[in-house]
Amino acid sequence: MKSFFLSLFFIFSFFANGQNLYIKTYGNEKNKTIIFIHGGPSGNATLFEGTTAQKLADLGFYVIAYDRRGEGRSADPNAKFTYEEAFQDLNSIYATYHLKKAILLGHSFGGLVATLYTNKYSQNVSALVLAGALFSQQETYDHILNTLKKKYNRDSEQLKKIGIVQNLNKNSAEYRKGCYELAGENGFFKMPNPTAESKKLYADYETSDFYKTNIRNKNAPLAFYQNEKQNNIDSRPFLKKIKSAGVPIYGIYGKDDGIFSSAQINSLKTITGEKRFVFLDNCSHYLFVDQQTAFLSKLKYWLK
Repeated sequence: MKSFFLSLFFIFSFFANGQNLYIKTYGNEKNKTIIFIHGGPSGNATLFEGTTAQKLADLGFYVIAYDRRGEGRSADPNAKFTYEEAFQDLNSIYATYHLKKAILLGHSFGGLVATLYTNKYSQNVSALVLAGALFSQQETYDHILNTLKKKYNRDSEQLKKIGIVQNLNKNSAEYRKGCYELAGENGFFKMPNPTAESKKLYADYETSDFYKTNIRNKNAPLAFYQNEKQNNIDSRPFLKKIKSAGVPIYGIYGKDDGIFSSAQINSLKTITGEKRFVFLDNCSHYLFVDQQTAFLSKLKYWLK
């Protein structure tokens, strides 16, 4: 296991663009490579690293975790926060580690980054794994708000709060933030019945060095929605194209992840196929912690 920034050559080459990526690798570089792409914008890979990265490597994978430019531990005041910028950073990782192909494991917003990258550079991707990943943004926002309107159909104060968010510009960072804040306040991201395993994983993470570096750039979402034209997308047409190009797509989601409707999940399952999709019981958005054993077992079965 080794932790470092890009090699001296790449630091020198990319400083002109303000690039300074945090990257950490786990396992044997001769094994199949999995690149973990975290959520956000304003996210980081600390939870995945602090709970799951080494265990995934122990199953016989070479795991690369990194924080996108301008997010988490990859501080960059000049970051543009666009998909294209994320693609170039991924390409620099491929170059640094001499990768011809890699498995992309995209969580949450990272699933959009992974999907769009695979659509553009399918020759670089041996498999695409969507783990609680976003794929139809507006349907997700609509589902969150409609679910809450039904829940609070007689609570005028809550309905007013929901209405304020619903009336925001749907292509704005404020709208996205409002939807996810309402989801968080109402437990959409929490597993209903925490297990002894999940409790220990979360507790251990909160006392780890990874938790201490759980850095989040609060300005990242606003910058992303200002700079990126594709800011409210449905990636299912891209997923169909990727599948047609011969790249296998896998989906692993939690049954209790409140941000996805059953219609959304079924539409994704139609794309991946039944054998390449799993719906985990008693599991929400952070499925690699909520149901880690099942998560790792399924990845090993699919990817080894």
